[in-house]
Amino acid sequence: MQELLVDFIVSLDGYASAEGWPGWWGLEGPEYLSWLDHQEEGAHTLLMGANTYRLMSAMSMAAGASEADYSTDEAASLTGLAAVPKVVFSSTLQEPLSWPNTRLVGGDAVEAVAEMKRDGASPMRTLGSVSLCRSLLAAGLVDRFRLVVFPVITGRTGRERIFDGYPDVALDMTASRTFDGRLQLLEYVPTVLTGPPGAAG
Repeated sequence: MQELLVDFIVSLDGYASAEGWPGWWGLEGPEYLSWLDHQEEGAHTLLMGANTYRLMSAMSMAAGASEADYSTDEAASLTGLAAVPKVVFSSTLQEPLSWPNTRLVGGDAVEAVAEMKRDGASPMRTLGSVSLCRSLLAAGLVDRFRLVVFPVITGRTGRERIFDGYPDVALDMTASRTFDGRLQLLEYVPTVLTGPPGAAG
C-alpha cells in the first residue's frame, strides 16, 4: 500500500494564497527552498487539480525560460518540478499536456487515488489543490498531513481558505521543524472523526 501525503503551505489564518502578495508571501528563505528541492527529488508522485496544474506548470516553464522574475533558488525549485512524476485530475484539461512527466486522469479522483494507493509504484503527495485534498481526506485516503505555516495573517487579502468544508479531524503530531528562523513545518497523522470526541453516536 502506497502512502499519500497532503502537503500545504498556509498563512497563520489558514489561507493558501493572498491577493497582491508574492508567492510564498515573499518569506521563502534558502533553508526552506533547499528542503523543498530535496522533497521534489524524492520518489513521490505529485497529485494536483486543474487550477494548480495551470498555475504551477506556467511558473515552472517561465522559470526555465528566464530567471529574471525569480531568485536562483526559486527558479531551481520551480524548474525541478518538470522532472517529477505528476498526475492531474481534471474534466476540462485535454491531452497532450505541455508539462513534462504529467498524466491526465479524467475520472473520479477518489477512486483513482484509492487504486494508486493499492497498486501504484511510488508514494504520493499533493501540490496545492485545496478541493482535491479535502475530498481525499474526507474519504480516509490520507496517511500524513503536512503544513508549512508562514508567519502572516492575510484576513483582508487571503484567498482559498484551506480548511473550510473539512470534516472534523484529529491530528497526531509526528514531526516539526523551523526554517529560516520563521517558517514552521508541522506534520501529522490525520484521523477523520464522525463528530467531536466523546459526543454521543
